[in-house]
Amino acid sequence: MHALVLRQLTKVYKNGIKALKAIDLQVDEGDFFALLGPNGAGKTTAIGITTSLVNKTSGTVEVFGHDIDKELEAAKSCIGLVPQEINFNMFETPFTIVVNQAGFYGIPRPLAKQRAEKYLKQLQLWDRRNSTARALSGGMKRRLVIARSLINDPDILLLDEPTTGLDPQARHVVWDRLFRLKQRGVTLILTTHYMDEAEQLCDRLVVMDHGTFAAEGSPRDLIARYCSPEVLELRFGPDRHELAADKLRDFPAERAEVLADRILLYVTDGDDALAAVRSTGLEPLTSLVRRGTLEDVFLRLTGRRLED
Repeated sequence: MHALVLRQLTKVYKNGIKALKAIDLQVDEGDFFALLGPNGAGKTTAIGITTSLVNKTSGTVEVFGHDIDKELEAAKSCIGLVPQEINFNMFETPFTIVVNQAGFYGIPRPLAKQRAEKYLKQLQLWDRRNSTARALSGGMKRRLVIARSLINDPDILLLDEPTTGLDPQARHVVWDRLFRLKQRGVTLILTTHYMDEAEQLCDRLVVMDHGTFAAEGSPRDLIARYCSPEVLELRFGPDRHELAADKLRDFPAERAEVLADRILLYVTDGDDALAAVRSTGLEPLTSLVRRGTLEDVFLRLTGRRLED
């Protein structure tokens, strides 16, 4: 069964901005799926429409076969939402925050307390259950939002940039919790502008830009399809950057990208390419040979970096 189906989904705001341009998407049950793109690409709008928080202009949305226009309550009962914002009462305790969320689903209070205990323990928050939320660290607050979103035992969990602002250690704790949910069979849909997050966690993803899909596939397939085997990164001093870019314009590479701070050469063999660069009389301040990444895919498809 498809966990989520979007057909010709379109959103045009009153100011004329087209946030979504007739996108089609199918996410299978049990998938870990990502919407990858910069701010303003349309990721949050797609999540908002799926959860009925944003009105669509046209198109259809089905969640586990439930059309949100015809069976909204049935669709919402399948969904857990982790929003971008930390939007709970900072003066309440984690236990109260999670239990109170159960009221939106008509879950009896004794069962709500059992589930709150289960998910607070799973997300390593049980020992802080009686603290005020404002006393929690940033990573703990993010995990609390996830615990709250699980109170209805959702079949599909929508996570809108859940690790924004977290330090690397806190991000990896969240990643671990999400991976465990996937192992339990929960369908996960993640919006992110972190390439490593999408590459390490997701089975499939779409690259979004300006309200449409530029490409879809597994991280490995997209990198193989749109990137060379290796990438040579070259950095020159500010006074030599433009000169080096001009000199390398006809360099025999699959393609070249001139960024504000570095030059990227997409090649088969990075070490051979570096030797060829030096043979032209150019000596970079620093050089790096690496494999292709999803950021390279995004550059290829859109001509700009994810953080732009």
